[in-house]
Amino acid sequence: MPVDPSLVGRDFPAPASLTVTPERVGAFAQAVGHPGDDVPPTFPIVLAFDAMMAFLDSEQIDLHRIVHGEQRFAYARPLVVGDELSATLTVSGLRQIGGADIIATTSEIADATGAVVCTGKATLVHSSGSDA
Repeated sequence: MPVDPSLVGRDFPAPASLTVTPERVGAFAQAVGHPGDDVPPTFPIVLAFDAMMAFLDSEQIDLHRIVHGEQRFAYARPLVVGDELSATLTVSGLRQIGGADIIATTSEIADATGAVVCTGKATLVHSSGSDA
């Protein structure tokens, strides 16, 4: 079943905030092969993914029908250990092409003061066809 176009503009917050700890940074850095002690630039995907899962769960969209088409981040400032972060995903666009839904999302990552520190943009390709 195609994704409902009325979702454009709706917000989906991640279910919980996340504190940037040395342990989380170290585990993520090791997993992605990031050298050094700074917070890897792709670290916000951890929270953006939680917000994406809140969206998919709310709309009953199966993760196994999603292909992650694109991801990019824009920063207001670098993330640092000690940041308490929250994320809200907004469905920013939707179009149907050849039986697939192309879903544009924007995830704002904010610190404990509410200031946006990073914005993630992703394109999700959703196949609504039946399994063969």
